[in-house]
Amino acid sequence: MIERVRAVLVTADDTMLVIRRTRPGIPEYWVLPGGGVEPGDESREAALHREIHEEIAGKADIVRPLHTIETDDERQLFYLARIATWSFDDRTGPEFSAEGRGAYALEEVPLTLEGLDGIDLKPEEIALVLRGAIGAGSLGVETSL
Repeated sequence: MIERVRAVLVTADDTMLVIRRTRPGIPEYWVLPGGGVEPGDESREAALHREIHEEIAGKADIVRPLHTIETDDERQLFYLARIATWSFDDRTGPEFSAEGRGAYALEEVPLTLEGLDGIDLKPEEIALVLRGAIGAGSLGVETSL
């Protein structure tokens, strides 16, 4: 089973960092930073730190697991994390130079219902989880981070 880790990266301004994906022939969409767990990763959290470093040259403090989505062949683990510094210009992930992968653009989106409604966050299930947590005031951004 393939495992992927992704993070809701909350900034000091209570925005979240998302990556806008633009690919030929597909409507643009947004994803949370992260990627695949590799055999050399010591843990899922270590994989997430590596992915955050590769994708946005950032360092994050992982607060807690947020949600898991599992299918027959893939498990995606989503974490809530606080990030203070990042540099999209210094990213090093191999996917950025791969032919045909399309464009990646880092954006800050308000961590509000309005902010989420303004983007097509994938997978849809994590967007629903975030909407529910924000609407219920249970995301815990103010108290947990």
